[in-house]
Amino acid sequence: MEYRLRELARRDIAAINGWRADRELISCLGAPYRFINQEVDEAWFDAYMRSRQTCVRCAIVGKEDGILGLVTLAGIDHLRQSATLHIMIGSSKNRGRGMGTFAVLSMLRHAFYDLNLHRVELSVLATNEAAIGLYEKCGFSREGTRRQACYKQGKFVDMYEYGILRGEEREPS
Repeated sequence: MEYRLRELARRDIAAINGWRADRELISCLGAPYRFINQEVDEAWFDAYMRSRQTCVRCAIVGKEDGILGLVTLAGIDHLRQSATLHIMIGSSKNRGRGMGTFAVLSMLRHAFYDLNLHRVELSVLATNEAAIGLYEKCGFSREGTRRQACYKQGKFVDMYEYGILRGEEREPS
């Protein structure tokens, strides 16, 4: 399947709100599970629109324009030429199909060659083997461990810190 990125739009809020209510999905991410209503997500979107100088949020879409996932460069620091990457694939049926690889590599190209960033970093749960495999396949290097840094499903879990510098990204074979 072919994918593309487009900037997040207000019409995507309902889908994202549904993903945030998916305990299985949130269990794979560093964020805690919370009950988030539509109004909170609309305020989140409005805050994004005001912070576009330091944040890029893109919907991952397929042949139709409906959102399948979300990939973000947050905390863009133009002085340090760095940002933090986040990704979320909405439905479990869409995971493991190359969408994450496409989105991460596309966002890295945007970061390095459009925004002139030098470094992109991320944090990932030590238990999220699929995401770790994706990041390493794309060229990220593990730089450290924050021990028991995240509370998930009743226990503390380590977070791995990954980083990549311009020129280290690689297309999968």
